[in-house]
Amino acid sequence: MKSYYKIFLLLALFFGILFGCEDEPLPEIEPDEPEPKEAPELTQKINSFIEFVMEDVYLWNEEMPDIDIRYEFDSKDYFDKLLYEEDKWSFVTEDMDEWVNSLQGIEKSYGWSLAFGRFQNTNTIFALVEYVNPNTPAAEANFQRGDIIVQLAGADITDDNYRDLLNSESITVTSGVLGADGVSLGSEVSMTARELNIDPVLTREIIEYEGHKIGYICYTQFSDNHFESLNNSLQYFSENAISDLVVDLRYNPGGYGFVAQHFCSSVAPLNIVNEEEILITNHYNQSYTAYFEKNDPGYLQTTFLNDVPVKLGLDKIHILTGRGSASASELFIVGLEPYMDLTTVGESTYGKYTGSWTIRPEHVIGNSSDYEDFEKWGVQPIVMRYANSLGVTDFKDGILPDIEVYDELFEAVPLGQKEEPLLKAAIEDITGTPIIAMKSAKRIDIPYTIFDRGFSKFDQIKREMVIQNINPEILK
Repeated sequence: MKSYYKIFLLLALFFGILFGCEDEPLPEIEPDEPEPKEAPELTQKINSFIEFVMEDVYLWNEEMPDIDIRYEFDSKDYFDKLLYEEDKWSFVTEDMDEWVNSLQGIEKSYGWSLAFGRFQNTNTIFALVEYVNPNTPAAEANFQRGDIIVQLAGADITDDNYRDLLNSESITVTSGVLGADGVSLGSEVSMTARELNIDPVLTREIIEYEGHKIGYICYTQFSDNHFESLNNSLQYFSENAISDLVVDLRYNPGGYGFVAQHFCSSVAPLNIVNEEEILITNHYNQSYTAYFEKNDPGYLQTTFLNDVPVKLGLDKIHILTGRGSASASELFIVGLEPYMDLTTVGESTYGKYTGSWTIRPEHVIGNSSDYEDFEKWGVQPIVMRYANSLGVTDFKDGILPDIEVYDELFEAVPLGQKEEPLLKAAIEDITGTPIIAMKSAKRIDIPYTIFDRGFSKFDQIKREMVIQNINPEILK
């Protein structure tokens, strides 16, 4: 009886709704939304590799957004979405071999380093030659430090094409002639880029002045492919019993951290080196810090090396700096500072206090058949920040110089000559005696600004400080 009663109530309710709402249209039924299209299988595989690496080793892995890799159609864009807001250094590449070669000084270029400027109140861009490596296309075309480039392919240099002076396969440029009325057109020169093996020791000199024997070395990259050249230069200084050392890093974007460790150990006080004091401490993400504390504490600090072949054992050093000084160059400065009377001369450095690992698919994927279609890809994630033995780190705005000197390229003096403004200021600080420099015939009174500089297409990623090759077994 109760069952019939319930059925009656349900029917009454149904007809009440039906006839009570006869003026209202029935709701439309929304069609099912189509399933979103997924990225191609290869793209998803690359995305998965990137996701694994970043979730595992990235310094800021806890700050990463949650992104569904199935719907990311561009792996490089996907990688950029993962980056922490302060990270301007991590990168992904589809040709890791080319990047690694560039760190070793092997790359296709013209062999010149350029500073790009713009005259005030104009859109006119020009380039100034900072230095030229010997036996390169630029050297063979007779370019020298301080030369001016004012045209590319017979036309103005613009914001859209100025990097072609570094990146293109071949170029035709017009040099500028500096006169009393400004810059006029000079001769036209063509060059073809070629693969070069660049020695980072650009020049070395011994300058004797006011009873001091001052060693000078211009070092343009912390490359692991030219230890012999660096050691030979340091040995030359040792054999000639220099009293002081000036290391020119103004154009050095960085490189391998263990090369900076080697260089620091070659110049620092003997007791510091022989006792292998702490050069820097390394700070990883939470999981890796805990892992290294338990399993391999050596990863948490970098010490001086007591087995370097040359030990100058100095207690003071002068370092020439500029906005081109980054990464391992800054490690060289802050690492030595607690142990030496260290003076920086020039302009503020770039500001990079982090290190990275080079990680390829083979490091994290077991079977080669699973990555053979993207085996050249690689990720260079920031995995640690460093501090010196006094805890100095996070110099985001660069390291301020103790003696500020502008690197004037319109009146450029060859590197290594005591009249060159930055070196001149260092020598004057060392000796306490001014250097009377001859006035340059070159002069420009038109206000201008320098807005970029570089050597090749790898300039940005050369600012990485690469930690010695990671042991794949520790990757989780």
